[in-house]
Amino acid sequence: MAISRRKALQLSGLFVATTAVSGYSEAGKLKPNQTPKTKSADSAPIADAKGPRVVVVGGGWSGLSIAKYTKIFAPNADVILVEQRHEFISCPLSNLWLVDKIKLEYLTHDYLQAARENNYTYFHATAIGLDRKNRLLHTSDGDISFDYLVFAPGIDYDYSRWTDDIAFETRLRQEYPAGFIPGSEHISLRNKVLNFKGGNFILTVPSGNYRCLPAPYERTCVIADYFKQKGIKAKVILLDENNAITIKKKGFQSAFDELYSDYVDYRPNTVIKKIDLDKKIVETEFEDIHFEEAAFYPHVRGAKILEKVGIAKDGQNKLEGNINPLTYEVKGEKDIYVTGDSRPMGFSKSGNTSNSEGHHVAKLIAQKINKTEEIKWYPPTTTCFSAVSINPERAIYIYTQYAYNKMDDTFDFASTSSSEDWKKDGVANANSIYAWANTLYSDMFNK
Repeated sequence: MAISRRKALQLSGLFVATTAVSGYSEAGKLKPNQTPKTKSADSAPIADAKGPRVVVVGGGWSGLSIAKYTKIFAPNADVILVEQRHEFISCPLSNLWLVDKIKLEYLTHDYLQAARENNYTYFHATAIGLDRKNRLLHTSDGDISFDYLVFAPGIDYDYSRWTDDIAFETRLRQEYPAGFIPGSEHISLRNKVLNFKGGNFILTVPSGNYRCLPAPYERTCVIADYFKQKGIKAKVILLDENNAITIKKKGFQSAFDELYSDYVDYRPNTVIKKIDLDKKIVETEFEDIHFEEAAFYPHVRGAKILEKVGIAKDGQNKLEGNINPLTYEVKGEKDIYVTGDSRPMGFSKSGNTSNSEGHHVAKLIAQKINKTEEIKWYPPTTTCFSAVSINPERAIYIYTQYAYNKMDDTFDFASTSSSEDWKKDGVANANSIYAWANTLYSDMFNK
C-alpha cells in the first residue's frame, strides 16, 4: 500500500518523541544501579555517575538518537556520548552541498547543544580499547566506567579488492576520496567538482550493503546537472559493480536517459581490476578508461574499533558487529551493543534507518535499567529522498520497513512505498527533502 510523503515524514521520526516515551517516565525514577564501579589509574575527567552509566561511542545518527532517548526513557541514567569530532557534519544531504546548492552550515550541528538540551554529557575523545572484565572503555583522554556500552562508530573503507599496497591505498584515500565519511573527504570532493574544467569524472558504486544505497546515483545526477548548467564539456562515468541500479531504479535511470544523456555514462556490471593513478587510467574487464578526476568508493566494513576491542565478526562486509540481531547485544557479552552502520543486518546503511533504530535500542537499554517488561524487536524504517536535478530542484523518494524471518534467521523488506516519477512529483519531493532533514536534525539535537 502506498503512503504519502507526509506519512513517510511522520514515520521517520516526527512524532516518535511524543508517542514512544509513554510507560517510561515513572519507571525511570527507580533507585540508581548500585553496581560498584572500577576506579582506573587513568580515569577520564568525568564526574562520578549518580545512576547507571550508559556510554555511547559515536556521535552519528544512531549514537545521537540513543544518547538522547536513553536519557528520556531512563532519566536516572548517566549518559555519556564519546565522539572524536568537534562538530557534527551530515552525510545525508551532502551531495547538494557538493554542487553549491545548500550551505555547509545547514549540514553542521553542535554536539554541545545536543548534550545541553537533552541532559547528557558530550565527551570529546577517541575510543581506543575496552576492558570488559572491569567494565572500562579506554579513550584517548582516559578511561570511562560503564554499566551499559553502545558502539555506534559507523563505517570504515575496505580497499582490499583494489590493492594490498598501503602506500597505494593512502594515495587513493588522499587524492581520490570516496566522500562517504563526513568531513575532509567531502571538502576535497566539492573542490574537485567546483573546479572541474572538463573531461571524464569517474564515480564508483561498490557491491554489497554499502553506505547509502542511492547516494552514488544521486551524486551522479547532481554533478551532471552542475556541469550541464555551467556548460562544462564533461562526462560523469559511473562504474557500478552491481548488475543494475540498486534502488529507485526507475527514477534514476529515467533521469540518466532523459536529463543527462550527454553527460552521464552509466556502466553496470563493471568491476575495477586496476587503477593507475599516475597515468589516470582505470582498467576494467572490458576496457581501459582515462579520467581527469574521480571519487573512488570502495567496499565498506564496520569501523575498525570493533575489531580492535574484539566484538567484530567476518561477514559480507568485513568485520561488522558480532551481535544478536534482535537485541543488538554483542554475543557472549552482557550489556554491550553495536548499532548503526556497523551492524551486520541487511538494513539500509542510512541516517534515517540509524536514527529510528536508535530509538529502539534506547528502549532496550532503558528496559534493563528500569527493570520493566521486556521490549519486543521493532524494525527500523528507511525514509530516503534523493535529488535528480538541482535547477529546478526535483527528487524521488522511497519508504521501507523491514521484517524478521524467524525460520531462516534473516531480514527482508516488509513493505515499500516509493515516488519515482520526478516529472510529476519531483518538485514536491524536493521540498520534502528539507522537511525531512529539519525533522531528523531536530530529533537528534533539540529537546
